[in-house]
Amino acid sequence: MASVAQLLLPSILICFVAISFAQKEPFLPNSVILPVTKDLSRFQYVTQIYIGDQPQAPTKLVIDLSGSFSWMDSAFTSLSSASQHPINCFSLQCSMAKAATSCTSGNKTCTLQPENPITRIVTRGDLTEDIISVSVTDGIETGSLASISHFLFSSAPELLLKGLSNGVKGVLGLGNTRISLPSQVANTFGFQRKFSLCLSSSNGVLFSGQSPYMSLPHSEISKSLIQTPFVFRDGNKLKGYYISVKSIKINGKKMVINESSLLVNQEGVGGTKISTMVPYSTMESTLYHTFIEAYIKAAIALNMTMVSPVAPFGVCFSSEGVDTKRVGPNVPIIDLVLQSEMVKWRILGRNSMVQVSDKVMCLGFLDGGLNSKASFLIGGYQLEDNFLEFNLETSMLGFSSPLLMGETTCSNLRLQHMPRETRHYDF
Repeated sequence: MASVAQLLLPSILICFVAISFAQKEPFLPNSVILPVTKDLSRFQYVTQIYIGDQPQAPTKLVIDLSGSFSWMDSAFTSLSSASQHPINCFSLQCSMAKAATSCTSGNKTCTLQPENPITRIVTRGDLTEDIISVSVTDGIETGSLASISHFLFSSAPELLLKGLSNGVKGVLGLGNTRISLPSQVANTFGFQRKFSLCLSSSNGVLFSGQSPYMSLPHSEISKSLIQTPFVFRDGNKLKGYYISVKSIKINGKKMVINESSLLVNQEGVGGTKISTMVPYSTMESTLYHTFIEAYIKAAIALNMTMVSPVAPFGVCFSSEGVDTKRVGPNVPIIDLVLQSEMVKWRILGRNSMVQVSDKVMCLGFLDGGLNSKASFLIGGYQLEDNFLEFNLETSMLGFSSPLLMGETTCSNLRLQHMPRETRHYDF
């Protein structure tokens, strides 16, 4: 005969399981997480979202920090999703997109002007709404997809994809506007209007939402960032993200330049622009030549040997005999001095030198020409393995020291943070 304990055991287990489920906290995400992969053939950074209801179509998009809004190939989205629809003129969504001027010629549909950030071709596209799904985290749990039910983007003809990475279907805009991805994420989930980018030569990661983003190793990075304000023009936002670089030091020695050459661009405004759409940093010609003269002098002082330049680079060195450390080759250190001498963006060998062959490395800064729109543009290679936080509410950029100094990389952060299994939540 069974004992009383044996008879009661199933009931006890059922009660325990029921209590455990009852006590489980609801899943409340604090950040969106998107994978970022570098296309080494086009030097572009690509992420992926899912578009449509069921089935959801995986959609690759090129990341553009200056993009005022996202746009996608209309031929692809119309075939992949039956849940999308155009936005009417004079609607709240059209007003948010600041596209009301498109409604003056009897148009019934709100239209935008999507631009290819590589070719600079601009076309007409309808403002469109659809469901997209993105990976989210609550700071502990990963592996969940959440939907943004009313995501706004522009349709675009297939010809606008020219020059973009193979397989991509458009551009993900991260600009400081009301319909960029960070703003739409914030509106949907109630997050702060900020996002963080950690680019890599292989696999990086994009966060949009609260910080710290994960309670995992190295999550303290977001708590110890150096802060610098964005630059504005007459109280208005520029297209893209600009910071003020007051001076440049090479191996601790300040370059002799006119400070205004760093602060004024072709339009007479702005400063140093941060871009994901150019592979290497560029400088206006006069500034560039002063920069390379100072860099060559510092390199020769370290007994580095110049060699013939390899296109597209203007200055190259022999890598033989140059020590290589965790932070890259032992070459002159570049410091971008920001609002004060105490606030510096440091560029070490990993982000200043490009290894073009077994024996040759080149300085990863290019001549942007005399008519460069930005006097100084920080490109993708200089951003890699640096953690950058763009706070749209406080208009501040937070940036880390090179992550290699802390024995980690953006690829490591991606491995720690990206989902390994998927569940779906609707918010």
